Amino acid sequence: MNKNTDPLQSAEKSIGNSGTVSVAIDGPSGVGKTSIARSIAEKRHYLYIDTGAMFRALAVYYVKKGIPAEDEEQVILHLPEISLDMKHKEGTQHMIVNGTDVTDELRTEMISHAASVISQYGAVRTRLLEMQRMIAETENVVMDGRDIGTVVLPKATLKAFLTARPHVRAERRYRQLEALGKLDGATLESIEKDIEERDYRDSHREIAPLKPADDAVIIDTSDLTIGEVEAKILGALEERI
Repeated sequence: MNKNTDPLQSAEKSIGNSGTVSVAIDGPSGVGKTSIARSIAEKRHYLYIDTGAMFRALAVYYVKKGIPAEDEEQVILHLPEISLDMKHKEGTQHMIVNGTDVTDELRTEMISHAASVISQYGAVRTRLLEMQRMIAETENVVMDGRDIGTVVLPKATLKAFLTARPHVRAERRYRQLEALGKLDGATLESIEKDIEERDYRDSHREIAPLKPADDAVIIDTSDLTIGEVEAKILGALEERI
């Protein structure tokens, strides 16, 4: 497959003024995007959309089918077999793959790795792009991911890009997995190495690389509490609105 061809270009469309408010929160793994985005959505009574969970849900399918995430040809070949749906139950986003709720299977290191790999493929990103945009056209949303402000919602009301030192992010991820009982033999060192590899993969991919939008508010969360980061984002949002 020619990776120099960006299928997102063919999927681009102008995001019209639908009257909705959208908050795009981007950044690498372990910066606190999910916790912060979910909390802001709750405070503002907006819909929270975890785009990473969409890629993870697809990854669950491939892992269960025994299809290597690194095999782009096979990943794309089997993509039409996947029926993907998203439902919100009591404020929690649930991912449904071919009629089965896979939400409880999304947060393992194996799925994280597979999701990071398949997210490089243009066909996979295009599959999810319109789904994400359609939601933002009809709902006030807080959407987090890696290319929300640059590709998915380039006209978002507010764009925030979160960063943090790799070791700090690894410690956060380790504690999260430990609390969930999903370490599966992972160590702090292996998690930090995986984070650095994912950072490189995400920032160097040819399609929708990880980078802050030109007009994004950039926040280093390394030494900030969740509340302090929230306050910065909510303050910036008030200025935009």
